[in-house]
Amino acid sequence: MGKFDLYKIDLRNLAPGVHTLTYKLDNTFFVNIDGDEVQKGKVNVELTLKRTSVAFEMDFQLNGMVMVPCDRCLDDMDIPVETQNRLVVKFGTAYAEESDEVVVIPEDEGAINLAWFLYEFVALAVPMKHVHAPGKCNKSMTSKLKKHTSRNSGDDSDDEYSDDSTDNTIEDETVNETDPRWDALKGLIEE
Repeated sequence: MGKFDLYKIDLRNLAPGVHTLTYKLDNTFFVNIDGDEVQKGKVNVELTLKRTSVAFEMDFQLNGMVMVPCDRCLDDMDIPVETQNRLVVKFGTAYAEESDEVVVIPEDEGAINLAWFLYEFVALAVPMKHVHAPGKCNKSMTSKLKKHTSRNSGDDSDDEYSDDSTDNTIEDETVNETDPRWDALKGLIEE
């Protein structure tokens, strides 16, 4: 039995009418699918599948929680997932995606594996920006981030590589010289 056989539906032998299926996506599912966006989580899926004379209409309801790294401190954080998705499957001669919601599968195969579709539904429900609530980020990582993104570039007191030698005199002079066209933009920098 393969990793994702549970998510395979034999459409050719499916009786006409409405069918309801449920799935539980857990950490094992996300590890096995090997997607970039989500690695851990618990998501419940309820699928309502309706067979019509020309297609299979699938309505998905996904609810749960996934764990992704915070963009600031890199600690894992929980993101709630709640989404509804639709997929229409038709039989044809070769596999094709006609649109985001319409998929054609070969009639001789007669089956579709929903594993990757379910992963995509979850990944698309995760916001682009993953950041802890204010004050919840890892304190040590936040302090390192502030240290390295400081705008006080003239303050060399924290620079562990600074020395009093004159070897860097030429480099310092070229760094301080700026193109006069940029001078007007200096006032836009918040200090």
